[in-house]
Amino acid sequence: MTYTVLIAEDDSDIVNILRLYLEGSGYRVLTAADGESAYRLIETEEVHLAIFDVMMPKIDGFTLTKYVRQIRNIPILILTARVEDNDKILGLNLGADDYLTKPFNPVEVVARVNANLRRSYALNNAGGGSSVITLCELEMDTEQFTLRKNGREIPLTPIEFKLLCHMMKSPGRVFTKSQLCEAVNGEYYENYENTISVHISHLRDKIEDPSSGVRYIKNIRGVGYKIEKAE
Repeated sequence: MTYTVLIAEDDSDIVNILRLYLEGSGYRVLTAADGESAYRLIETEEVHLAIFDVMMPKIDGFTLTKYVRQIRNIPILILTARVEDNDKILGLNLGADDYLTKPFNPVEVVARVNANLRRSYALNNAGGGSSVITLCELEMDTEQFTLRKNGREIPLTPIEFKLLCHMMKSPGRVFTKSQLCEAVNGEYYENYENTISVHISHLRDKIEDPSSGVRYIKNIRGVGYKIEKAE
């Protein structure tokens, strides 16, 4: 199938170069010069992945990410000229799946788009065995792309789903951050380990209940993470 990528960016030079590379890679490309137009396109078009600039007219990229997460579970890649970690973490916590800082290599953007689409959509096509993974109160359906805890559905971003699925398939196994990066991206990206930490933190907020002592994901200091049944 042909995937549709939406680029929300007010710099026409950036839009043109990204369109050139993405269309050259076989993608259908939609563009919007402001956040409001981008949101309308997501409401009306079948968009499979979105690329949002942070500094846009009408609705900025962070706010747009928050709005889109309320209606769609598509992968979102943030483009930003801001290099501070707090800005990157904010975007991830609002629901973005990945980010790139400007200036960027358009070849890397295409690689990130490929990886995000692969982990988000190819997961549902994986064959063999049962599609349901159960771990204590958690029940993950890899065909329906859903997670339930005690029967209540918990919304996850695509990268959160892929991370949790990877760990739930091997409870008790310790994964390094680089192994988790390769699991969700298909390859290792330099400086992506901090991003993995943010996604793990977000997952904990969604599936764990510290007040009851329930902890699924454990940090193995100096090594990585593992998931196991709550005691």
